[in-house]
Amino acid sequence: MREYVIFTDSACDVSPELLSEWGVKCVPLNFRFTDSEKLYFDNEIPSKEFYDKMRGGAVAKTSALNAAEITAAFEEALKAGQDVFYLAFSSGLSTTFNSARIAAGELSEKYPEAKVVVADSLCASAGQGLFLRLVCDKKAEGLSIDKLFDYVKNTTLNICHWFTVDDLVYLKRGGRISAAAAFFGNALGIKPVLHVDDEGHLVNVAKVRGRKASILAMADKYGETAFDKENGLVYISHADCIDDANFLASLLNDRYGVKVDLITNIGTVIGAHSGPGTLALFFVGSKR
Repeated sequence: MREYVIFTDSACDVSPELLSEWGVKCVPLNFRFTDSEKLYFDNEIPSKEFYDKMRGGAVAKTSALNAAEITAAFEEALKAGQDVFYLAFSSGLSTTFNSARIAAGELSEKYPEAKVVVADSLCASAGQGLFLRLVCDKKAEGLSIDKLFDYVKNTTLNICHWFTVDDLVYLKRGGRISAAAAFFGNALGIKPVLHVDDEGHLVNVAKVRGRKASILAMADKYGETAFDKENGLVYISHADCIDDANFLASLLNDRYGVKVDLITNIGTVIGAHSGPGTLALFFVGSKR
């Protein structure tokens, strides 16, 4: 069996240092502010600086990876005689997965002896990161690249994502709610509780009054669907709201005895769409 390398993209919101520790190669997405043509790699700007700019009115636009960028990343491993397994940002939120399939087809013709396997995570942010951690564990157990793909297909819909946002204007910009809903929702202190569905789309599930209520609602969802409430793998990501992330982690520990394994920043590409104050919870559960 040929050696293979796991790739992902920066939408996973896992630090480069941790990805290196896991042995994962990462392809960075990029963004720009609308008042400039300058492109930045994901997380090239410090998180605090990025979200402060957004609070000041800056608007960031993101770009999916194209086939040429993905080809260039994969080819280094293929030239070294290694196969490639790519866990991609959700196809429901980005065209990156489709670009990766195009790249894989072209590279398979150029390197017929190699395997380039592209898997749609149907995940985002640290949900993709949590899934990646599970994938790395399975590779360490000795799964072949084909068996790893089967594992991903069988596990994808058990990776649970729950989000809340602090300011509805960012959902309005993305076309997820109307301008009127954003205005009156913010005025009334309405906070949405959202999740990533079985097609990998971000959808609104509930509306609650106040930030604390939205965090409590996410903890409730964990209790309703988590497979292993006491010992399961749990990640939290946040957009410059570490106190809320710590509160959610403490809440989960107090209620269920679970220890959150990773609290990480929501990167600039994901954060461009959700805005500062976004808080997200990820775990393995019975359904999304």
